[in-house]
Amino acid sequence: MSSLAKRVIMPRDEPHSAGEVRPEELRLLEAMLFASAEPLDEATLAARLPAELDVPAALARLQEEYALRGVNLVRVGGKWTFRTASDLSWLLSKETIETRKLSRAAIETLAIVAYHQPVTRTEIEEIRGVSTSKGSVDVLLQTGWIRPRGRRRAPGRPVTYGTTDAFLSHFGLDALDDLPGIEELKGSGLLDGRLPPGFSVPLPSDDPALRDDEDPLEPSDLDLGLAPRPQPAAED
Repeated sequence: MSSLAKRVIMPRDEPHSAGEVRPEELRLLEAMLFASAEPLDEATLAARLPAELDVPAALARLQEEYALRGVNLVRVGGKWTFRTASDLSWLLSKETIETRKLSRAAIETLAIVAYHQPVTRTEIEEIRGVSTSKGSVDVLLQTGWIRPRGRRRAPGRPVTYGTTDAFLSHFGLDALDDLPGIEELKGSGLLDGRLPPGFSVPLPSDDPALRDDEDPLEPSDLDLGLAPRPQPAAED
């Protein structure tokens, strides 16, 4: 009975041999990522770690260590975080199920914003071929997956929309260029195999800077809830 207990308590295969000491820098990196409520970029990590540490190499090693565990180290939106292994996501299905489903119109609107950003409401309607209700855009704004970027330099100065880091995080994307291309969309059945000649899928840009045909949102947009409210000045 005691020999069985020893085999259970002290398994033969240890992740590190007795003579191998795990680098302290790797432990620090692991602790920072584990304790953070939000994904962290490499610059933030480097600022808290020894200057001589090769952060990208350390992240790659840590990612490899966690590759076969119940949690994996992943990069989303250009930042690093621990996530439940994708093949175990069913364990948390009850906690992650959304009680409110997006309508077909909202899903189509989100796809158009993702691939065509920056895009205005009128441009969304032109691409969809039907009028887009205000509710579809409002729902996506409430989820935090899209945001107002600016105003188009055109008659009426319509608001332009783009996706957010929350969109990348929710769909497990590191960057917008990870969105599926035309062949992947065909393979998944989301696009008809018989597409018109010259049909293409736009290549979205991650650049948050306003385009030449966009102006910044103005203070008057505060009343519409489009622009962030200014922070109060610190008292002397």
